[in-house]
Amino acid sequence: MLSLRVTPNAGRDAIDGVETRDDGSTVLRLRVAAVPDKGKANAAVTALLSKTLGIPKSSVTLVGGETARFKTVLIADPSDAMVERLAALA
Repeated sequence: MLSLRVTPNAGRDAIDGVETRDDGSTVLRLRVAAVPDKGKANAAVTALLSKTLGIPKSSVTLVGGETARFKTVLIADPSDAMVERLAALA
């Protein structure tokens, strides 16, 4: 599972790196240009992650935080190459 902090309605889609929160947890910071309306921002998050990690969109599932800024996604069958790409973002 991957924890995210998403900023919708941004100027462009981008991954801003890893952030350590006050409680010690870490999240991957993302921003998407889509508005948080009717799942558009969530779809943009899925598309951005799949493109960046080189995996199909169907491999990324939102499991928590559908209407929140902090989200949790599940990545099905992560490959070694995908894990390396994710580690490079940190």
